[in-house]
Amino acid sequence: MENLPIVFWLFKDISWCLFWKTLGIVMIIPTLITSIIIAYRTRKMISEPCHNLAISFWIGANSYWMISEFLGFDAKKIVGNISYKHLALIPFFLGIISLLYYYLVWRIKNPNELETL
Repeated sequence: MENLPIVFWLFKDISWCLFWKTLGIVMIIPTLITSIIIAYRTRKMISEPCHNLAISFWIGANSYWMISEFLGFDAKKIVGNISYKHLALIPFFLGIISLLYYYLVWRIKNPNELETL
């Protein structure tokens, strides 16, 4: 199951590239669900859920961006030069925060510990 989101993700992004709206949007569901399940199943080794959550956030951001383009609101401005597409930065940054926690907090506080919780 570990690599299954990659298969779904490729179908989703191919659909995005070819502008196949229905397939692209439908593929969000299995892609995101499998990535979340993997993050949950790997929760006992701290590095794994941190990285897998980052992947889930990345999939979420990528999916939102795709939907915004499919539905034509990606370029609409919210404030100034900020468009609705830029809202994808929120889950992208959440993914970065997940990784920063692991590398800059947990690893520094636990340099010699095994990664199991």
